[in-house]
Amino acid sequence: MTRRREFNPDSYYHVIMRGNNRQPIFSTKEDMNELKRAFLYTHKRYPFTILAWCFMTNHYHILIKPKEDSLSKIMSMVNRRYSYSYSKRFNHVGRIYQRRFFAKEIASAHGLLVVSSYIHRNPIQTSTPLVTRLAHYPYSSFPYYWNEDLPAPPFLDRSFLSTLMPFPHEKTNASYCQYCLKYRQKVEEDMKTEELETPEM
Repeated sequence: MTRRREFNPDSYYHVIMRGNNRQPIFSTKEDMNELKRAFLYTHKRYPFTILAWCFMTNHYHILIKPKEDSLSKIMSMVNRRYSYSYSKRFNHVGRIYQRRFFAKEIASAHGLLVVSSYIHRNPIQTSTPLVTRLAHYPYSSFPYYWNEDLPAPPFLDRSFLSTLMPFPHEKTNASYCQYCLKYRQKVEEDMKTEELETPEM
């Protein structure tokens, strides 16, 4: 019998989903757009808040807090929607994910800053950086923090992380972005630096 995981409804979670055998299941621009659409579709039915996300070619990271429904229900719908789209577009048979999603509760202000920064730095933490500037990576929430004039998806809350910035940092998104750029973060889920192909931009 599979043990049911318990989630704290008042907490944010660092969620990671990987392609089966680390295969690149998000390698094209269309893949990335389909994954984002899966989150938008799910958000309309099971509302949630995301503080940070980054879609890479063989995995994705999100920092998410459910509003009413369970994290399991949210992630099940997102991954099912994307898997259906992927299988239909590529005539793929079989599972595309490595295993059920990984989720770790992030319960402190410092933890939220560290994990969100780690998520945002993913495109430049690969053995060969995917971009020279984080603001240029289009499959991440970082550009929305960098340029507050960009219309953000309805599930992104870009007003909260800046309030957690410690003294002497200013409590602004500009200051948060500099924090992300300046400090290399390491979290327990950081297995190793990966060799990844650059996704279609």
